[in-house]
Amino acid sequence: MKSHTSDRINIPPGLWAGLCQLGFGAHAVARKARLPITIVTEPVVTTAQYFAIWQAYSDLIGDTAQGIIKLATVFDTAKYPPTVLATYHARDYRDALNRMARYKQLCPPESLHITEEGEHCTIDLEWLSPEQSGPPMLVGITLACLLEIGRRGTGQPLTAQLVEFSHSMGDVQALEAYFGCRIRIGAKRNRLTLHRRDLDRPFVSYNEELLEILTPVLDRSLDEQQRNRSITEMVKWIMKRSLTGGRPDIQAVAKELGMSDRTLQRRLTDENTSFKLLLTQARHEQARKYLVDPSLDIKEVAFLIGYEDQNSFYRAFRLWEGDTPSNWRTEHLGTNSISGAR
Repeated sequence: MKSHTSDRINIPPGLWAGLCQLGFGAHAVARKARLPITIVTEPVVTTAQYFAIWQAYSDLIGDTAQGIIKLATVFDTAKYPPTVLATYHARDYRDALNRMARYKQLCPPESLHITEEGEHCTIDLEWLSPEQSGPPMLVGITLACLLEIGRRGTGQPLTAQLVEFSHSMGDVQALEAYFGCRIRIGAKRNRLTLHRRDLDRPFVSYNEELLEILTPVLDRSLDEQQRNRSITEMVKWIMKRSLTGGRPDIQAVAKELGMSDRTLQRRLTDENTSFKLLLTQARHEQARKYLVDPSLDIKEVAFLIGYEDQNSFYRAFRLWEGDTPSNWRTEHLGTNSISGAR
């Protein structure tokens, strides 16, 4: 997707100020990141530079967990960028989270996927470029800020149900005290699970007048960005985020794109493709991606791309590659590297 592979990242206005409040001068962080000192005055950086800044902060503070908690709590609300300011002044926590997920599309390199089910609300953090995963510090800050927005907006000491991280995050006990729940390390994905009942809590910071100014501007920017994208790439991107454990339907994808399923079908036809074909391509591409990860067994791969049983996945993969998933993996990784994944 054109916009999602963009290598231009907007630096939050309050980031350098927040780091300085914690005792880390902007120039010291830049030097640690091996970036030119002038980077502190640049409003836009590359993805590599952005990740280097977060890694430098992590290295300087020493413990990822402490770095997450300190920066998330010290960050000045007044210095939120417009995309986040619109969430802070939302009507309630649900409105805030939905706005965050929507407007996050304007701010690569990560995206948020929200699911409400039963008593839970899960928010998955995903990287727009699978080849470029951000440092653990950035992952932790992103999930902490989602809870922090709820706490500041409602004025209540909200807690999460569960927080999952794919990498080590330092002092787990400190993180559990901050999030108010169990922390799972070594998970398959980075995820924040909230109490769904909290989503109905009104925001004391609700500002209807400010939202009437911010919302149209942000929506226009998002619409302009989406007009510059290929609808085919947009649909495949959404599909890949939604494959796990099920099959995304056209109504759900169309809703996320802000259009009717009939309009989506028409636009796909205009690009000489179909929803069914794109779903097959998305599954095929994700299968190849997951199979080269030796930590995933075949059954997990089948689940991650939306197949309820392993046999259906085997049949589909034979059609795609003319071989079984196990043989394909052996050929691409080598027998020794996957012996522990079977």
